[in-house]
Amino acid sequence: MTERTLSIIKPDAVRRGHIGAIVQRFEREGFRILALEMRHLTRQEAEAFYDVHRAAPFFGSLVAFMSSGPIVPLVLEAEDAIGANRTLMGATDPKKAATGTLRAEFGANIEENVVHGSDALATAAFEIPFFFPGLKPA
Repeated sequence: MTERTLSIIKPDAVRRGHIGAIVQRFEREGFRILALEMRHLTRQEAEAFYDVHRAAPFFGSLVAFMSSGPIVPLVLEAEDAIGANRTLMGATDPKKAATGTLRAEFGANIEENVVHGSDALATAAFEIPFFFPGLKPA
């Protein structure tokens, strides 16, 4: 089934100049890019986006990190886009990510892991319009 998912190229990847390489990987893996922009989240925007994690011990550092510099949110479309993107991203901890995944190739640590991706259709239904109000999750 064709799906849409949100991915975010995180501040660490932007700082280290990996935007082009990551976008190229999305395209090479068969994703159609429907929307893409560079923006800098405010602390309040990062808190709203990651509100589902508010009670988690990592919430404060996640919000600080995601608002520390520019990010590149993208809407990707493909068959099984959510699962395919999560496979391409790799495990959250780059040290545990499979060889050839984005996090294994570009990630530094569990927080600076270069990309975010929606983990379910319901998550994508919230995340896509958060950044791109004119787009529907599919």
